[in-house]
Amino acid sequence: MSRDILVDGYNVIKKNPMFQSLGIDNMEHARRVLIQQLRNRYRNSEHTLIVVFDGNGAREEIKHEEHIRIVFSRYGEKADAVIIRMAAQAREAGREVEMYSDDGEIRDAVGEKGGQTRSTGHLAMQLKAGPRDVEARARHRIEVRKVYGLNPADKAKWDYEEMSLQQHTGGKKKKKKRK
Repeated sequence: MSRDILVDGYNVIKKNPMFQSLGIDNMEHARRVLIQQLRNRYRNSEHTLIVVFDGNGAREEIKHEEHIRIVFSRYGEKADAVIIRMAAQAREAGREVEMYSDDGEIRDAVGEKGGQTRSTGHLAMQLKAGPRDVEARARHRIEVRKVYGLNPADKAKWDYEEMSLQQHTGGKKKKKKRK
């Protein structure tokens, strides 16, 4: 089943120390940083990622950056209302909804429609996490080392022995004499 991931953009920016520690005082810059981090995290995702911000235009404004839909609400309409509306539309269309916000009103409304609600802290943890396959690759390396008796500490010894051999042979490998 397809899934819409809805992000309350300014809520994420204002609530998380990750953005505060960057010293971001310009909201446009903060939006760009958030979009870039979401792009990196969900680069290979098959889900629809929608980030909603409060806007001030006469109409709702929708932009697309790669696979991310960026929505700015119209003047007088909060991003909260847009998120609730989009969550309801997604559920009516049979799509799952995953929403990130710390706003209780949005969380309640999306939860009532059957969507999953997560905190902005949960999203920040996902954005800071390494690629999903890193843990699997690390476990694989550990297992291979156990099975084959490979020890990375021995690599320095092997490199030293190889260099020593090359120095004594003038950089050429000795050919074995045939009998």
